[in-house]
Amino acid sequence: MIFLALFSIVAVYIIVERAFAISKAAKEDVNFMNEVKNFVAQGKIEEAHIRCQSTDSPVARMIDKGISRIGKPLADVREAIENVGKLEVANLEKGLPMLATISSVGPMIGFLGTVTGMVRAFYQLAEAGQNSNVSVLANGIYEALVTTVAGLIVGILALFAYNFLTSRVNKIMNRLERSTMEFMDLLNEPAKK
Repeated sequence: MIFLALFSIVAVYIIVERAFAISKAAKEDVNFMNEVKNFVAQGKIEEAHIRCQSTDSPVARMIDKGISRIGKPLADVREAIENVGKLEVANLEKGLPMLATISSVGPMIGFLGTVTGMVRAFYQLAEAGQNSNVSVLANGIYEALVTTVAGLIVGILALFAYNFLTSRVNKIMNRLERSTMEFMDLLNEPAKK
């Protein structure tokens, strides 16, 4: 039960911390990309750079990296943006592997408690010999069932939170990809004229 209590504390911390971080990253400034596009189209690269630095979001950091590479081959610009995007996603996913581990290990520890509780119950029953009664067996079974329930609760909650947070990160990843495509299309436009 001590391990399950520790796992639940760690899981709650990760869930709350990641929920705030992902929620902050998910906020979208609807005018950001339009303003950056206008600045770049007008050749106001410094203004676009300042706009990106004044916005605290993964999209802004990616686009800022792309702006700093304007004038280089488009493949280099795309690679620089994608590298920043990978770092942003890795930052958003921080702690999620631990949450996934808790979701699978929690029930296993609960089942381990079940086995040890049953072993203790039958050992006490054997020790009692002729003096055995139902209460000797009931205590061990009670311990076994409590650890099973606790392990399943920790595992289910951690798995639900992991899947929820992962889906939120995936939505942000899709937005990052969309913004990258918009920016790369903007850089390709002058070449079409």
